[in-house]
Amino acid sequence: MCCANAIWGLMSPVAKIVIASGAATSLVVTDLRFFGAMILFWLASFFQKPEHVNHRDMAKIFLASLLAIVLNQGFFIFGVGLTSPVNASIITTSMPLLAMGLSALYLHEPITGKKVLGIAVGATGALVLIIGSHPGSGSDTTAGDNIWGDVLVVLAQLSYATYFVLFKHFVSRYSMVTLMKWMFTFAFIATLPFSYNSLLATQWTTFDAHTWGAIAFIVVGGTFLSYSLIVVGQKNLRPTVGGMYNYVQPAVASIAAIYWGLDNFNASKIVAVVLIAGGVYLVTISRSRAQMEAYKAKGNTRN
Repeated sequence: MCCANAIWGLMSPVAKIVIASGAATSLVVTDLRFFGAMILFWLASFFQKPEHVNHRDMAKIFLASLLAIVLNQGFFIFGVGLTSPVNASIITTSMPLLAMGLSALYLHEPITGKKVLGIAVGATGALVLIIGSHPGSGSDTTAGDNIWGDVLVVLAQLSYATYFVLFKHFVSRYSMVTLMKWMFTFAFIATLPFSYNSLLATQWTTFDAHTWGAIAFIVVGGTFLSYSLIVVGQKNLRPTVGGMYNYVQPAVASIAAIYWGLDNFNASKIVAVVLIAGGVYLVTISRSRAQMEAYKAKGNTRN
């Protein structure tokens, strides 16, 4: 999960460079991600034992694709277009909180003091990092803010958190490659009607080597590799713990931006990274439902 979110953190400034250059719209970049990942996962499936997916599970995989890929990416792309980048970044910190609430309702995972404290500490670090990178955001971004944009970004986080919780046990039925090849196939088919005209209007011959290199990183690293790692993490981590690694994204994005000269280094960034790491640690060491039940079974009544 840490590696996947670190890659997504690197992908953020790379994608911004491609979109800001005017080479491709955000919708085209998203569709390229889906198409490229679909092809790569299908190619990878030829190197493993064929796996049959029954019709009932195929319907579940389609739902998983809608929640984790189509709705998550779709809501976020259109949401960012309607609200400010700062608002969108701040709202993304709600994902671990949503995952914790859904885990408590659906998986009956306990909400412990360490989880709440860890999420609060991590969110504080993420907010320090985001606001510190936009020192004038408090006054100069409100003109572009739109409540519907904020709502769409919240829905993007909710759809991903719902997928992470609802399909926690389901992802163990099939291999990572089988799950991902079908999820990205469904995602590409679902988004193609909306992106078809944009794909035709894109001037592909104007793409230089740097643009193609950036797109290759977005597809191979930011989609194929990262989603592969997400499934591995989903199988082995509790949803709340997995969600906490969401805070790694702004930290890595900030470090990359500093390295590429797109941002400045200051003390607030050190504080933010320490808070994020501390928050992840607290949630990671918090007790799971199984640990709480085993603890009570021993007759120990301490919290």
